[in-house]
Amino acid sequence: MSLHDLGARALRLLDAETAHRAAIAGLKAGLGPVDHGPEDPLLQTTVAGLDLPSPIGLAAGFDKNAEAPDAMLRAGFGFVECGTVTPLPQVGNPKPRLFRLDEDRAVINRMGFNNEGLDAFADRLAQRRRRGVVGANIGANKDATDRIGDYVAGLNRLWGSADYFTVNISSPNTPGLRALQTKAALEELLGRLAEARAALPNPAAAPVLLKVAPDLEDGEVETIVETVAAHGLQGIIVSNTTISRPDALRSANRSEAGGLSGPPLMALSTEMLRRFHAANDKGLALIGAGGIRTGADALAKIKAGAQAVQFYSAMVYEGPSMAVRVKRELAARLRAEGFAGVAEAVGVG
Repeated sequence: MSLHDLGARALRLLDAETAHRAAIAGLKAGLGPVDHGPEDPLLQTTVAGLDLPSPIGLAAGFDKNAEAPDAMLRAGFGFVECGTVTPLPQVGNPKPRLFRLDEDRAVINRMGFNNEGLDAFADRLAQRRRRGVVGANIGANKDATDRIGDYVAGLNRLWGSADYFTVNISSPNTPGLRALQTKAALEELLGRLAEARAALPNPAAAPVLLKVAPDLEDGEVETIVETVAAHGLQGIIVSNTTISRPDALRSANRSEAGGLSGPPLMALSTEMLRRFHAANDKGLALIGAGGIRTGADALAKIKAGAQAVQFYSAMVYEGPSMAVRVKRELAARLRAEGFAGVAEAVGVG
């Protein structure tokens, strides 16, 4: 066991949110793991026009304030997504709001988009040396009178500083936010974002993705694909956390309110991904998230239609050094099954 893995285990002696803040502080101080190995050429891929050294990405929620994207790239992630960031700073929901489900290796959170706001986020991104792909996950303040205007503000403020953008309308922890996934609301949101993007310098410089929930109803998948494509977005991230609670959950915290992530989300999010892949006749990029712990999990997402994957919750239990392990396992499985690259495995089963 590495020192970094021992550190991750020690952090679990703290309450979940304190441990998370300590982890970010350690990464900022240069104490995180470093992937010294060369990137495996088998894992190199292109997603929504972004050239990635591997399809293994860090999901939003870990680095809400863009404090440690370069540390996570050094840890072995092929790309990193920071946020969710809102225009104004906000404290989020009352504590406690982050819960480990140890027996299930899972997490429930009801953070509520706690973050330091766009100005602090933008300043940190601007200070980067821009090595590696870093995306910005943008959201709306809880008390915003014009939530769609908040997304437009995020796009405008961070344009030129982020390599891609994710429009997060799928968190269950901001009341009413998921209603933006309905057709009329989504049309308005993506229409206004398209107008704002068209007015920016070099509108095609950074792809824009939509992040959706795993709890969609029949028919919503096809509507979302059509609407996303019609307004010029480049892809969809499937999926955010779930408000459902599988019967198999064993942990004492299983009844806490909020979004569930980790292994119990794997089957649900992968099936939703498969539905999006089946409906995706528009050439949209799909990124799979939810429940990934191993290279086998990553390959399952890719076979279900993902061009790249993201994880976060598994690091609560294993630490950021797991990115290297997942990469190696994925490469080994791709070779064992005779794939010449990631793209060849996308959507095969």
